[in-house]
Amino acid sequence: MDFGFGCADEEFRAEAREWLTGHLVGDYAALAGVGGPGSEHEGAFVRREWERELGSGGWIGLGWECAEGAYGNRVGSLTQQVVWAEEYARVRAPGRVGHIGENLLAPTLIAAGDEAQRRRFLPAIARGEELWCQGYSEPEAGSDLAGLRTVAVRDGGGYRVSGQKIWTSLAGEADWCFVLARTDPGERRHRGLSFLLVPMDQPGRIEVRPIRQMSGTAEFNEVFFDGARAPHVVGGEGAGWRVAMGLLARERGVSTLVQQIGFAAELAAVVAAAVRGGAVRDPVLREQLVRQWVELRVMRWNALRTLGAAGDAGAPSVAKLLWGGWHQRLGELAMRVRGAAAALGPVDWSAGAPYELDALQRLFLFTRADTLYGGSDEIQRNIIAERVLGLPRLER
Repeated sequence: MDFGFGCADEEFRAEAREWLTGHLVGDYAALAGVGGPGSEHEGAFVRREWERELGSGGWIGLGWECAEGAYGNRVGSLTQQVVWAEEYARVRAPGRVGHIGENLLAPTLIAAGDEAQRRRFLPAIARGEELWCQGYSEPEAGSDLAGLRTVAVRDGGGYRVSGQKIWTSLAGEADWCFVLARTDPGERRHRGLSFLLVPMDQPGRIEVRPIRQMSGTAEFNEVFFDGARAPHVVGGEGAGWRVAMGLLARERGVSTLVQQIGFAAELAAVVAAAVRGGAVRDPVLREQLVRQWVELRVMRWNALRTLGAAGDAGAPSVAKLLWGGWHQRLGELAMRVRGAAAALGPVDWSAGAPYELDALQRLFLFTRADTLYGGSDEIQRNIIAERVLGLPRLER
């Protein structure tokens, strides 16, 4: 792809920069850099208000493939979406609590939902008023999503959902959850699944339990459904696997470039730590830092090459393998450049803050999960082997 910014893109950049400068003030400015991986829980209330601020400016839904303004959003070209992401990262604006609704659920409704569902949900997402979480993984069905056990039975015009989901980000803040559940008990594996939309405000029917970590924080949650009402099914009953896989494929593209902007900032912080502590004089560490920089550039070029491409069955898996391993190695480097000091927290231990961590320590611990969540490396390699190389399917 011949990727470059034209005059219209630079005008768009000036508009985005001016808007961010004028609105990222006060409480919003105080949350600069907050809300990314490892700090999803921080400042959630103010970040929710920030979603409404973004919505009022029309900045939610730039990448939606629909008529401009149809749901209260503006629509940007691929290059303009990249421009917005770059400017957003440049000012270190707060991590988005609405990204699941904007970047995963909304494109799925545009592709597979009906018009009534689009008109019900897209305007609320575009205004920053309704937040979403994702109900996929279960205790015994993580990377092997087809093995899920959550069930849904017909009840009038909708369904009643029972089961458990795990590793659910933002479940405590979300208004709705899109849930993959088995609606045909006579089918096995990926057959007989449906993609359901479930309101989270159902006392006695839905329970959210934060998963507390060593740091005392809770990045993820368990969600228990006990006959929870699900008034909407997307794509029709039994089409859940097709809809769910289409959603996962949409996690590449511009969102991958946005992620890489954050990676570049983290790499810069690790390099700065190496310079401050003198580790940069170690030739082995210097070579590893340079390699991280080179690999990040390669990832960017690969993302640009596949930007907007359709029909490449292996592209999402290749992207996941690239960034998962890269980010994990960066976390390890963050500790290596610190040496023995990496084992010490930023403040003395106390009962109130027993596991206080600094940014690089959080980076290291969070990246241990990078090759697991979103589909483990083993699953990604199986997908490439079977769908791209045409190798025999793995016996299950």
